[in-house]
Amino acid sequence: MRIGVIGAGAWGTALAQVAASGGEDVTLWAREPEVVASINEAHVNALFLPKAKLSPAIRATGDLADLAEADALLVVVPAQHVGAVLCEIDVAGRPLVLCAKGIEAGTRRLVSEIAADVRPDAPLAVLSGPTFAHEVAAGLPTAVTLACADPGLRNALAERLAGPSLRPYASDDVIGAEIGGAVKNVLAIACGVVDGAGLGQNARAAVIARGFAEMTRYGIARGARAETLSGLSGLGDLVLTCSSTSSRNFSLGVGIGEGRPAASMLADRRTVAEGAFTAPVLREDARARGVDMPVTEAVCALLEGADVDAITQALLARPLRPEA
Repeated sequence: MRIGVIGAGAWGTALAQVAASGGEDVTLWAREPEVVASINEAHVNALFLPKAKLSPAIRATGDLADLAEADALLVVVPAQHVGAVLCEIDVAGRPLVLCAKGIEAGTRRLVSEIAADVRPDAPLAVLSGPTFAHEVAAGLPTAVTLACADPGLRNALAERLAGPSLRPYASDDVIGAEIGGAVKNVLAIACGVVDGAGLGQNARAAVIARGFAEMTRYGIARGARAETLSGLSGLGDLVLTCSSTSSRNFSLGVGIGEGRPAASMLADRRTVAEGAFTAPVLREDARARGVDMPVTEAVCALLEGADVDAITQALLARPLRPEA
């Protein structure tokens, strides 16, 4: 199975490295000409993943038409751009493995819903889980969820992507796999704020636990299964992203907690802190569905410039209630 990867950020590059680990050619599309040149000439993505030496089996291109020979496509562009990019490429019924995590602004569609609307003829799968790109590219042990409604396609993709250091676990809960990846980015900002503001480890553990409760309530409201949210693509990804400055979302939260304006930090970033875009969309959709998500509401307020101390006090002053 020949693999094409759409998006040469850190995660797309790491996935291309995984796909090329067996020596089979992989085509990696990048929007930036300097990334294409760097990968093809020096076998390194100097802009997004500079410390990883890449397989010579990876060929970078700036032309989406060069992915025409791929049997399956990994879609690794930011969630807000998935629809536009899929409109530019001839999918021709080939499987799309969706690797972006987020909810589209304006439409409140998950990435699988975007792809189903734009390319209804293409079979869909979702790859999600606790993954830092630099660790995956370095061949460190990693486990992920691969969700797909078609068991035959799911097994074929798992066999193609599995390797000595990457273990995919199969699921048919596409929505559940996506919810975890989208919501954890927002919760990671909250945990970063806790760290940056010096609120302590107790507070961070509470945010992770109560955030997971929010993730579960919201996921079930959108049709996910609770056991999926308790797995790699939900709780697993949440724990990883909420505990390390390797997470762009956590790092953004740290800056907010330290008193830096969110707008200025987002303007300076070449890489995307997807949670900043997902948070207001998640808040809007949760309100529309009647799902209580106070941590998400707090993150939105902080992104809009609210005072950290005031938001902390507001959360602590919420009415006492049973844990659920």
